[in-house]
Amino acid sequence: MSDEVHDEARLAALRSYRVLDEPRAAVLDDLTRLAATMFDTPMAAVSLVDRDRQWFAGSIGLADAQTPLDVSFCAQVVPARRPLIVPDATAHPLFSSYRNVIEAPNIRFYAGAPVIDEDGHVLGAMCVIDDVPREVSDRQVDALSTFAGQAATHLSAIRNRMRLADLGDHLARAAQREDDLVATITHELRTPVTSIQGYLELLSENEELTAYRRLIEPIHRNGQRLVAMVDHILSGTRPHDAPLPAPVGPVDLNTVVAAAVTACRALTALRAAPIDVQPGPEIIVRADLARLAHAIEQVLRNALLFTPADRPITVRVSAGPRATVEVTDQGVGIPEDELAYVFDRFFRGRHARDQAIPGVGLGLTIARASIAAHLGDLTLTSGPAGTTARVTLPAVA
Repeated sequence: MSDEVHDEARLAALRSYRVLDEPRAAVLDDLTRLAATMFDTPMAAVSLVDRDRQWFAGSIGLADAQTPLDVSFCAQVVPARRPLIVPDATAHPLFSSYRNVIEAPNIRFYAGAPVIDEDGHVLGAMCVIDDVPREVSDRQVDALSTFAGQAATHLSAIRNRMRLADLGDHLARAAQREDDLVATITHELRTPVTSIQGYLELLSENEELTAYRRLIEPIHRNGQRLVAMVDHILSGTRPHDAPLPAPVGPVDLNTVVAAAVTACRALTALRAAPIDVQPGPEIIVRADLARLAHAIEQVLRNALLFTPADRPITVRVSAGPRATVEVTDQGVGIPEDELAYVFDRFFRGRHARDQAIPGVGLGLTIARASIAAHLGDLTLTSGPAGTTARVTLPAVA
């Protein structure tokens, strides 16, 4: 293994973040979940490379909390200090003999970008993984590097918050308690459900059980729905005085919107025509990529759920005095007497109740709180011809 992996200054920096052998931070799990969605891979991780192991500080689709370095793709990113793309691990002279390539999880595709902290230490890698070979574009590699930068900034924020908590700061302790709660729920609910889903996938691939596939698939689908619903409720019912995360790093607003649109693909697949996405020039905003993308996703989901499948939906990104995302639909519209309540927790309008549209009435509540934490605004205008949701954010000069 490279000397840089075992560099004492790098290892000391890594341990200063105090995330090794601790419950995974919710923000890093959110980031890996978004990366897996955007790259359409079953696995993703923020992998921190220790002296003799890699620790997954955030992950999705991986059963282990850590693995030894002798099967770590991410360890190769540390000395290189640049993205590593492996289209097919079975054809690679180094990785083809790795145990996790030959056996479960049968890694074929790997893409990782270095997680570099503010002092220049490579802590590990942000990676996406698949069990089938594939290629990525230069734009996707750039996006993965953005995700890695976000991971580094989140780690720095976690370290700073713990330092403040050590000094007795009230807000830091409150934020830490919230993270501890989400981590506990993650461990007690999402982790076992993910394990169940993994076994269900193995069963669905067993040809001897083909006759039972129609029973296995609904179980798998509802497990995903259960985890998503718990996450949704946690996001929407946080106390009013709980500190929201500050914007954390520079990202292109077009990347945020692309991630939000990708997250809605199950709904867009049901439509007669795709969403008309009109990207703007590069518009840099300071944001928590996962949370801001989730906020815009909630706005877009509302448009998809309340717009007939044959009517258009447009998402427009534009620059100006403030960066703007507009989601315009030709849906059923919001009655004037309900418009004042759409941001209230658990509010569901008459149309949603009458048509049994899925949801618990938290989407716009979550979206507005997250956008406000990014120093932005979310406004709605609506009429019989449809609805326009406008997100405005301060752009980085």
